[in-house]
Amino acid sequence: MADQAEVVPLDAEGKPLSKKAIKKQQKDAEKSKKKAETAARLESEAAARDKDDVSKDCYGDSPIIKSTEKTDRKWTHIRELVTAKVGQKFLIRARVHNRRGAGKLCFIVLRQQYHTVQAVVAVSETVSKQMTKFATDLNLESVLDLEGELTAAPEPITGCSQQDVELKVTKLFCLSKAMPQLPLQIEDAMRPEHLEDGPQGRVNQDTRLDNRIIDLRTTANQAIFRVEAAVCRLFREYLTAQNFVEIHTPKIISAASEGGANVFEVTYFKGQAYLAQSPQLYKQMALCADFDRVFTIGAVFRAEDSNTHRHLCEFVGMDIEMCFYEHYHEVLDVIGGMFVNMFKGLQEQCAEQITTVHKQYPAEPFKFLEPSLVLNYSEGVAMLRANGVEMGDEDDLTTPNEKLLGKLVKEKYDTDFYMLDKYPLAVRPFYTMPDPNDPKSSNSYDMFMRGEEILSGAQRIHDPDLLTERALHHNLDLQQIKAYIDSFRYGAYPHGGGGIGMERVCMLYLGLNNIRKTSMFPRDPKRLTP
Repeated sequence: MADQAEVVPLDAEGKPLSKKAIKKQQKDAEKSKKKAETAARLESEAAARDKDDVSKDCYGDSPIIKSTEKTDRKWTHIRELVTAKVGQKFLIRARVHNRRGAGKLCFIVLRQQYHTVQAVVAVSETVSKQMTKFATDLNLESVLDLEGELTAAPEPITGCSQQDVELKVTKLFCLSKAMPQLPLQIEDAMRPEHLEDGPQGRVNQDTRLDNRIIDLRTTANQAIFRVEAAVCRLFREYLTAQNFVEIHTPKIISAASEGGANVFEVTYFKGQAYLAQSPQLYKQMALCADFDRVFTIGAVFRAEDSNTHRHLCEFVGMDIEMCFYEHYHEVLDVIGGMFVNMFKGLQEQCAEQITTVHKQYPAEPFKFLEPSLVLNYSEGVAMLRANGVEMGDEDDLTTPNEKLLGKLVKEKYDTDFYMLDKYPLAVRPFYTMPDPNDPKSSNSYDMFMRGEEILSGAQRIHDPDLLTERALHHNLDLQQIKAYIDSFRYGAYPHGGGGIGMERVCMLYLGLNNIRKTSMFPRDPKRLTP
């Protein structure tokens, strides 16, 4: 019987494969076989692990929340975890602030805003080693959902706000993973300012602002912007109680509201417009419309090429304007009362936040008098001259002289807040009422915190003829402010007010060294993002 013919593999076209092609085909088959065997082995090992993993359903990556269901689960904030609740079980959603693990134990510091607590994942009858390893491998800043029992800490946990308790974790799910390498480390960004040059390095201001979303997560920043919110709230509450009406004024206007060149031009259809340097003219027009007392909180724009610690190109203005009966000091009294109420309210309502800020940025407590100290401009000049400063009676205060005067006032009167009244007319805006007893002086005032100006104000000219005269003296185009001047031709009450820089108030109250710390997303001549 003849030998059976050898079967030769064929290609797709029916032609015999070459020896080289046959060898490649055999190798590919071997690889596929090994890959299948490896997959089967891994699947078998995973199944074995799952069989031994008592926590397999109690940890892992959580699916994306797409609002598919609502439950009656109760969530708890870290600040509520106190010794009186030891023994109770809680459900927490928080960030991984820090974590360290070794074998059968993992410690996670959880953070919500400026509150932190230690969570412990320990191998037990209900917690597997696999779950502990999962916890140890979590990336910092990831968002977690945890369930656990609150227990008393064996000793105070000094690195956490909740020092006397810790959370014994029973369930742990990663809701949102942070990237493994962050642009900056939260712990570095939280280091107390006087320790920032330590061995761990320094997080400079540009790095912070370039990565502002992460920087804002620090406990100090969480506290700063809550203090800032309180500044606005207390401002609003006090003035509302004093029968002020909150108004909202245009930010796109036809002429520079404060005069001068420090104004942003914008294209307005086929013409040109400006971003408001102040709500000043509209506050006054509202009073002419019989609103009597008004305030507003809103964006203010200044095109000043000033790269200083206290200037921004966009800031939040808190502005006041009110009618008075006999003397503009009626306005001064209301504004002084507002600031005293604000300072008291911050002391009472924001003690925890202020303490949190000062842990990273140490500062002396803010001091103020009740009623507020009022000095004449001439008195301030005399104090400066007595300390070697040469300046004329009609000179404006320079920044160094402001700071020196603040220091002298603090030494003499023990206050960080005071008012300086009767400024020289030459250094004030065109709408400022001249002093009836001194043609070189004016019915105007500034207010200072820790030696830096935070408010500029005055009695406004409410007579259209005098207002026109002063506008011409300042070389203003009358046609561009015609609507403003005309508003006083229909009968106007005497009035005054002031404009406050909100970020400056917060910065100086807390004793911070740069206004960019109190501006959430600062805009200055060099920064337009993020």
